[in-house]
Amino acid sequence: MQFYKDQMFHIYNQGNNRRQIFFTEDNYQYFLWRMRGYLLPFGELISWCLMPNHFHWQFFVRETTTKRVHLRNHLDTIEYQRRVLKCGVNAKPVNKARGRAENNHSLITLNNAIGDLLKGYTKAINKEKGWTGSLFRGQCKSKDGWIDEFVSVKNNEKPDWRFLIGTDYGCRLMWYIHENPVKAKIVEKAI
Repeated sequence: MQFYKDQMFHIYNQGNNRRQIFFTEDNYQYFLWRMRGYLLPFGELISWCLMPNHFHWQFFVRETTTKRVHLRNHLDTIEYQRRVLKCGVNAKPVNKARGRAENNHSLITLNNAIGDLLKGYTKAINKEKGWTGSLFRGQCKSKDGWIDEFVSVKNNEKPDWRFLIGTDYGCRLMWYIHENPVKAKIVEKAI
């Protein structure tokens, strides 16, 4: 994926062979915590949708890279908040020394951070289920607001009003993301 600063993107991926990726409420919650940890140092999560076998993010990219040490510090803070919420005063502190051999001043890209988010979630699910291998398709996909194919979509050979040029991409994308569970008949009405 090619990201650039100060642009909105639609980022999405699905389970390998369209298989399920979320199995319990705890899985959804854990993935949300990972999203906070890995995405927010790079920008703002405008809207999102987690479906049983895929996800969508509407993400405004502020930075395409950050110092690895800044990302780690943010991840440690988020992880400790998650532990406190789960365990209260008995929450264990984050072990900051583990796995920190690389140069702390090196940069990490948004692409790498997304990959780490998905790899870590996959590792947790594989451990929980006794599985091995990849949970997600090989690469996330992303589209920005300037891709011609996205704004010229047709529905039954007629222009689809949601994607006509001159309408607001951000609003259209948010609508599309929030309508996913309605279309899949998981909920009756989008929020």
